[in-house]
Amino acid sequence: MELANTMNTIWGVLSIVAEFISVVLLVSLFVPGFRENALVRFFANNAILVAFVVSGLAMAGSLTYSEVIGYSPCVLCWYQRILMYPQALLMGIALGRKDRSIKLYGLVMSIVGGVIAAYHYIGQLGGTPLPCSAVGVSVSCAQKFTLEFGYITIPMMAFSAFALIATALAVSIVKDRSASAA
Repeated sequence: MELANTMNTIWGVLSIVAEFISVVLLVSLFVPGFRENALVRFFANNAILVAFVVSGLAMAGSLTYSEVIGYSPCVLCWYQRILMYPQALLMGIALGRKDRSIKLYGLVMSIVGGVIAAYHYIGQLGGTPLPCSAVGVSVSCAQKFTLEFGYITIPMMAFSAFALIATALAVSIVKDRSASAA
């Protein structure tokens, strides 16, 4: 149980950091002058690396929760994994090949994954009916294995990772388009 508590704290803190950076990057998409902020420039210039690291950490955390700690993933968790895990591999290949065209694909995968994670999180709060609690296929999607800092559950951790990947890639795409238009 000590490992679970440590993981919850580490991933909870990382989620908060990801949420903060995502908000800053999101603001920069709508406030052009804000794009000159050093933090925004860093994420715009290193979006594929950020996506690689974040998706790799999310995959490692997810696998640690299920394979080491023993939390069974629900159906919605599997959908989120389907959209997160390949990004670690794809972004790694793109980094090695210096292939910047991957950004749009990662953005789309992260937006879809983020929507599923948000739906899952809202369902855990009782706001939407969740599919797996009724079908008996897996553990209930409503089950909260962790609740860190009063609001961070595993779906919120996934949402935070998807949000950071999506906003970093979006800021980078906007930067690339601005540079090619100039």
